[in-house]
Amino acid sequence: MPQAKPIYPRDGRPARDGAEDVGATLDLLAALEADGQQTQRGLAQRLGIALGLTNAYLRRAARKGLIKMREAPARRYAYYLTPRGFAEKARLTHAYLRDAFGFFRRARAECDDALRAAAAAGHRRILLAGASELAEIAALSARDHDVELVGLLDPGRNTERFLGLQVVRELDQAETWDAILLTDIARPQARYDELVATVPAARILAPPMLRVAPRADRS
Repeated sequence: MPQAKPIYPRDGRPARDGAEDVGATLDLLAALEADGQQTQRGLAQRLGIALGLTNAYLRRAARKGLIKMREAPARRYAYYLTPRGFAEKARLTHAYLRDAFGFFRRARAECDDALRAAAAAGHRRILLAGASELAEIAALSARDHDVELVGLLDPGRNTERFLGLQVVRELDQAETWDAILLTDIARPQARYDELVATVPAARILAPPMLRVAPRADRS
């Protein structure tokens, strides 16, 4: 599924506040969580920004205690998120998804992409994971694709139904499903990690806007 083009400040320095800076910091943390062994040049190419700006974001993230660096072979450095970095990524993701301009349009497009790919792979019975605005958009999107929503997984949900779907608190309580669409915007990485511990990663659909770092397939 295609990633949305990031928006960054143009003057070569990290912005101090606002959606631009939140998006840039999120992209940086997500990229390092997915692969902390990449070079700064490779990271800059992945983020689509200048090398100097990448270095500035790395240094600021390190000053804030969000990442740490350690030496790697060939005079390189490895980057990894600290516990504070993981917590900040989760917080910023939630804030960004709720406040970013064009949330609905982007969410709809990414849900369309995920459900279209699921149907093409023969995965037509879809379980949503997380009661949220994203789940509501996914339900709208499902009407335009050859899929069926069979329920919603949310351990913290106290109601029996959401969007007309049966709410289950444990995966083994759900109806037979082919794939899971991640719709938890409050804690997407944690929910993904919980799922991938027992579900093959290929059967978990995570919209790119959630910035989930993939884990090893446990199938």
